[in-house]
Amino acid sequence: MVLAEGFRPAEPRSFRTVLGHFCTGVTVITTEHGGPAGFTCQAFNALSMDPPLVLFCVSNTSATWPRIRAAGFFCVNVLAAGQAELGRRFAARTGGRFDRIDCGSSPGGAPMLPGAAAWIDCTLESHFPRGDHTIAIGRVTEMLADSTRDPLLYYRGRLGV
Repeated sequence: MVLAEGFRPAEPRSFRTVLGHFCTGVTVITTEHGGPAGFTCQAFNALSMDPPLVLFCVSNTSATWPRIRAAGFFCVNVLAAGQAELGRRFAARTGGRFDRIDCGSSPGGAPMLPGAAAWIDCTLESHFPRGDHTIAIGRVTEMLADSTRDPLLYYRGRLGV
């Protein structure tokens, strides 16, 4: 097959660069299992309106994913504009993600990050390993949005664009 001029094979580095041209929102997926746990996730989306389902993708090397799976519930915290530092904190592989954060608790028991644009409480319905990630599907049980806050965006490798 001959590629059109400028096209490249889908090797990991090019794949990441090209997909970086797709603007996404930024979420922090949280749970409570042996203490609070959470990670930054841009691979989040609605899946179904009826029943209300969402999905997120998580790296198979994530230390948080086994805790979400074991807990069976999670809260999607949709970060607001101005929360880039919080997004970076939960993306780091170091501890202390919840240090000095006064979290509330969602109706399902997961940490709710203050100042988020929205919160979506879910029970874990199913999950499927695919490639180097796992696709997790959650059934929405409760949700809340702060219509005064704009979302934090991720574009071309940068937060807050």
